[in-house]
Amino acid sequence: MTKLKIKSGDTVRVIAGDHKGQEGKVQKVLIEKNKAIVEGVNMISKHEKPSASNPQGGIKEKEAPIHISNLSLIDKNGDTTRVGYREEDG
Repeated sequence: MTKLKIKSGDTVRVIAGDHKGQEGKVQKVLIEKNKAIVEGVNMISKHEKPSASNPQGGIKEKEAPIHISNLSLIDKNGDTTRVGYREEDG
C-alpha cells in the first residue's frame, strides 16, 4: 500500500486534466483507488429515480473522484507545494 500525501480537509489545486487550475477542499480520499473527491471540482450530472425519500427525482450535480497524481497541495501562501517524508534516527 502506498502512502498518500493528501488527506481529507487539505486545500488542493488541480494541475492536470480538464479541470486544471481549479481549487477546492478535499472531502474524502479513496485510498484503494488512489483518488480523492474535491469540493466543487469534476462535477457530473447523475440521474436519480423518484423514491420515497426523494419523490421528485431528477438530475443532480455531484463531485466525481479525481486521481491523486492530478492534485497538488496549496500552502498557506497560496502556492502549490510538494510533500516529502524523511526518516531520522532518534
